[in-house]
Amino acid sequence: MTQMTRDMLMAYADGQLTVAERAEVEAYLGSNPEAAADVALQQRQNDAIRTLFAPVGAEPVPDRLRVERLAAAHKRGQWRMVQQAAMIVAVLGIGIVVGWMLREGGDRPALHDQLIADAVSAHTVYVAENRHAVEVGGDDAAHLSTWLSNRLATTLAMPDLKVQGLSFLGGRLLPAPAIPGGRAAQLMYEDAAGKRLTLYITPSSGVGGPSYEEVDFGTDTALYWSNALITCTIVGEGSAATMEAIAAAVFSQLTPGTAAPIYRG
Repeated sequence: MTQMTRDMLMAYADGQLTVAERAEVEAYLGSNPEAAADVALQQRQNDAIRTLFAPVGAEPVPDRLRVERLAAAHKRGQWRMVQQAAMIVAVLGIGIVVGWMLREGGDRPALHDQLIADAVSAHTVYVAENRHAVEVGGDDAAHLSTWLSNRLATTLAMPDLKVQGLSFLGGRLLPAPAIPGGRAAQLMYEDAAGKRLTLYITPSSGVGGPSYEEVDFGTDTALYWSNALITCTIVGEGSAATMEAIAAAVFSQLTPGTAAPIYRG
């Protein structure tokens, strides 16, 4: 029997295997209920994307997400030249994701940059939704915390941002195939004006890179930080100072007792 990998399971969920390969995967899933549950979740997400976001694939790329604007916004401390950028591609031929800048002389973006790009992509897709913005509502925060903690193999609190004027809407589990474990959590918040902010959280194992990064995407700001336990990318509208204040509140609740990231001036 072929060695079962996560890539093969995802290909099965996406309907990309041959008949023989599908039979092998189905035999494996029959004796591995946890893997079967993960695949079923991926298939439900695929179905939801097909149902909800079909019109998105036909829409023009928003001006704020064009390659030229992203390239202008991406300013590194070392001011390295941007060689090229990956932009909007289809998710299952329908949805959209945001690409990321490739470094001079590199074949692919750094892993922490990929996480930032994935966070912006998930934010762009889900903040536009009403009924399906989250998978588990904020009124079931205890269950959401337990579920996501188990999936990410870390203790994950649901930060309370009422002092910052943000109400907790809930969250969801997302695939993150670029990192060990292949899972990320998205938590969503909303202010009194209806503007939404998201947290994109993964385990930090194997990620590397800087402990802090901030990128301006036009009206949105992505603020990334990491420590020995997790990475977290906060995406939303607001100034750098506003996002850093929110980040301080998030950090103290997600990883209490650990040193906060040092923001670069």
